[in-house]
Amino acid sequence: MRERRRFFVANWKMTRTPSAAAELARAMAALARPAGVDIAIAPSFPALDRVRAALLGSGIALAAQDVFHEREGAFTGEVSAAMLKDAGVSLVLVGHSERRLLRGERETDFARKMARLAEEGLAPLYCVGETQREREAGRTRDVLRTQLGALDGFAVPPPGLALAYEPVWAIGTGLAATPELAAEAHAHLRAELAARFGEPVGRATRILYGGSLSPASAPGLFAKEEVDGGLVGGASLSVSDTTAVLAAAAAPRA
Repeated sequence: MRERRRFFVANWKMTRTPSAAAELARAMAALARPAGVDIAIAPSFPALDRVRAALLGSGIALAAQDVFHEREGAFTGEVSAAMLKDAGVSLVLVGHSERRLLRGERETDFARKMARLAEEGLAPLYCVGETQREREAGRTRDVLRTQLGALDGFAVPPPGLALAYEPVWAIGTGLAATPELAAEAHAHLRAELAARFGEPVGRATRILYGGSLSPASAPGLFAKEEVDGGLVGGASLSVSDTTAVLAAAAAPRA
């Protein structure tokens, strides 16, 4: 019997105004929720309140795309964990590859962010993954181990921790990782978690795949025992694509 429920997390990035995001959220909330699959939606900060209202009673969780590492203060333009909690957020993305690339954020930043989330009882979805150059150099495992160093300061994992393996070379390119490649990376991440926090934590932590996940690639990826769902970008902006990916997540393994 599986210990881990499947998880579909929609990352809408900077693609929808609050009104458009609310409309899309209402359409998502109207979908039949497949058994055994948890769902969360991460709109942009300005859309959080309207999306929250659109999701009321649906069982779909509200997520945020980022958080600042300080509790409060003179940090113009930043958003704290306490603010997100008050807005109804329960899950927060940390370490997305676009934050690493565009903002230069590193493991020390992500460790502080996860510590702030833990203070507020919010769950982190910590994103890791290698670039094409790192994969070609045979450094994927070393890169993932280094990125998991953001967890080294925790005696126990942050409450609700989940991981997302998002190979940078697959994000937004249409080139999803093969099921075998993804399963290998997920197994390595699970072993690293077990080494840090013990075998039960390694077995219980959900690890999602992200990177050009689509209705075409989802069935093969989700057929792998190590893949517990998806951090979904472009496909999550389409109701029909979302329906197909959710169906793949709910499908029994062969």
